[in-house]
Amino acid sequence: MSNIITVMKKEFARFFGDKRVVAMVLLPGIMIYVVYSFMGVAMANMFAPDEHHIGNAYGVNVPMSIKEVITNMGEWLAITEISITDAEAAKEEISLRKPMSVQNIRGQEPIGVPPDILMIFPPDFDEQVAAFRERPESQPAPNVEIYFNSTDPNSHNKYWIIISVLDEYKSSMVNVFDVNRGVEDADQATSEDMTANLISSLMPMLLMIFLFSGCIGLAPESIAGEKERGTLATLLVTPLGRSELAAGKILSLAVLSFLAGLVTALATILALPRLFGGAADDMAVAGIYSASDYLMLALVILTSILLIIAAISIISAFAKTVKEANMAVSPLMVVAMLVGVTGMFGSGAQESPVYYLIPLYNSVQSMSGIFSLDYSAANIMIASVSNFIYACVGGFALTKMFNNEKIMFSR
Repeated sequence: MSNIITVMKKEFARFFGDKRVVAMVLLPGIMIYVVYSFMGVAMANMFAPDEHHIGNAYGVNVPMSIKEVITNMGEWLAITEISITDAEAAKEEISLRKPMSVQNIRGQEPIGVPPDILMIFPPDFDEQVAAFRERPESQPAPNVEIYFNSTDPNSHNKYWIIISVLDEYKSSMVNVFDVNRGVEDADQATSEDMTANLISSLMPMLLMIFLFSGCIGLAPESIAGEKERGTLATLLVTPLGRSELAAGKILSLAVLSFLAGLVTALATILALPRLFGGAADDMAVAGIYSASDYLMLALVILTSILLIIAAISIISAFAKTVKEANMAVSPLMVVAMLVGVTGMFGSGAQESPVYYLIPLYNSVQSMSGIFSLDYSAANIMIASVSNFIYACVGGFALTKMFNNEKIMFSR
């Protein structure tokens, strides 16, 4: 055990003694938090409509019944009546977001700003509605055309409000029954459930990428790098046991990779609320999960890192240079990313314990269950134990490789 600790101390000294390596571990987490925060602000400004915006609409043949409904909703939309001959020009104004030369049939001053929507009603809309109600089989229902610009948040928002107004008006014509009248809490999902569902769809994939990135940044340098420089050969000729060397390498790299992944994952969790609207409090998101949830997550991450480090170490031991090792590990990174994407499909984690015996996939399923607050502790333990066993098998294989002079001394 003392020899294993000695190897681990050597790896820690090499890591923490190089400020550039430490900066490379911390910088991704800082950059992710900053970039996601700025992206959240930009997306909010880009896609969120102005709550105080009073929309401007061009209307052709808007019936008084519809105007009354709109007026009763408050000052949220001003309607300017235009003739049907100016409809094409109005569409161009909406498309270009620039006021042009649409004629106001009421002789009022032009609105001076581009309209949000254009509504075109049939000239005898009310008469057509009444006729259709009496004999729906004799003629088609009257058609209302609504035009808007989806790239403008205010235009898009006013369009959907108008659609809801017309749907409600249409329902009132033949009101057989009401749905959820006076019910304000029809959606029983809590804000915690919705936040957990969002995080569970993204975090497993992001964590797998971050963990692999941290491992790839450390393991090839520790194995292939020392092999390339000849320092690994010096260690192999010492009385140090090969199994002790393999265990020290894997454990120290696992601890360092865990720290790297922890920093990046923490930055991502704190930045997610800002990325998706910025309304949620960072600490409120962190408070969704209990201490036991975090312990389960830490167990899954740590055993996953042991497995990943063992796999990368084996690949790096075959390589002659760090560059060759990084190239050889790249396909494994792609596999991890593809497995991580599976967490975005379906609702919740798999229930069958069999899925928690599959390397990497078991980690993604465990993370999905933990983040969605719907997991089995037994399945988490199965995944963690299986990952630990696979890592031990990888450590045994690495020991055998250290004993193989043809592999270790080929340069």
